[in-house]
Amino acid sequence: MDIELDISWKKLLQDEISQSYFLSIIDLLNTERAAGKIIFPQSKWVFHAFNKTPFDKLRVVILGQDPYHNPGQAHGLSFSVPVGTKPPRSLINIFKEIQSDIGVEMPLEYGNLTHWAEQGVLLLNAILTVRLNEPASHAKIGWMDFTDAVIKKISDNKKGIIFLLWGNFAQQKQTLIDEDKHFLLKAAHPSPFSANRGFFGCKHFSKTNELLIQQGYSPIDWKLFTPTQQQIKFSNEG
Repeated sequence: MDIELDISWKKLLQDEISQSYFLSIIDLLNTERAAGKIIFPQSKWVFHAFNKTPFDKLRVVILGQDPYHNPGQAHGLSFSVPVGTKPPRSLINIFKEIQSDIGVEMPLEYGNLTHWAEQGVLLLNAILTVRLNEPASHAKIGWMDFTDAVIKKISDNKKGIIFLLWGNFAQQKQTLIDEDKHFLLKAAHPSPFSANRGFFGCKHFSKTNELLIQQGYSPIDWKLFTPTQQQIKFSNEG
């Protein structure tokens, strides 16, 4: 598996990706794929979050846990699904909160969050790969050592980053973040099992934009357009 990283991340993480534990992760993935194991996301998308949100453009981090383990869902961005795949229930709950929070109507049949990533929202899963129909199957192969290092390097080398930590798993990562330099917004996970216990009503999307504006940055455009809407939008703008 080739490691394709945006140059700004590669420079920051060069010491990490040359360590033996990281090379062992890549060897294991190559071995499992060669043995016929189906692993998500595809190799080209394992580092998709880093390539869609270069380090020098990073402003917000939304931390997920594990990639989706069903076919056609995972594409390297936490909570996001590719074009043509219906949003899972957690993502639908995220959209419901956006609609309630900032009054933006979301296309509930479409869940590709690339538009957010391109604006500086790092959609990072703590575990970057998973086997088909085996949730958390790669939780102990070393990915969390890598993504913990990523979070720590963001904390050490940036200032004013807004971390959205949803659920207990994500909130455990706050020990890696310097709260004197950054902003932590915490809520329940948007899963159907917990969204009613503090995710709905958290207003993280408006709060994120308020914090960005306070720092002199443009707010995130949280609205998503379906592929058809994008074609109409770009045609009208042209």
